[in-house]
Amino acid sequence: MSVNAQQTIFSFPQANSTEEWQIVNDGVMGGLSESKLTLTEKGYGQFSGHVSLENNGGFASMRLLTNIQINSEYQHVILYLKGDGKNYQFRLKGDQSQPQSYVQEFKTNGEWQTIKLKLSGFSPQFRGRALDLPNFNFSKIEEVRFLIANKKEEDFKLLVKSIGLE
Repeated sequence: MSVNAQQTIFSFPQANSTEEWQIVNDGVMGGLSESKLTLTEKGYGQFSGHVSLENNGGFASMRLLTNIQINSEYQHVILYLKGDGKNYQFRLKGDQSQPQSYVQEFKTNGEWQTIKLKLSGFSPQFRGRALDLPNFNFSKIEEVRFLIANKKEEDFKLLVKSIGLE
């Protein structure tokens, strides 16, 4: 049931797997969105909560700091997950200190899905705005993040089994 990736970035469950992730919501900007990451009985990471537009809010996210070396044979990020029919973003940083994230959006369909995102297709954004910089072209990944920001108030639930590279 896990992704058949050449390198695993993260797979649930791992020991203390939810503790390695950090919740970062729009509260950093005064917003009121709420989210949490829990481990289900079957061992999936469940990222769930409520996105609020109050106080200029509008996003919820969970991030993992990592240090994954990328060689030239890796062309894609592979996500194995089950969403709720909503759109989400998967974000990368090649260096934790860079202000921009490299973003691709994907749509969930309510079933288990293998989402394949081309590494070179991750485009740079800062606070939701596209930047005039090259797409992701780094030799490592120091941060991965799931984010929901659909410009509407909504509850959400995303089950994650694994993240890998191929």
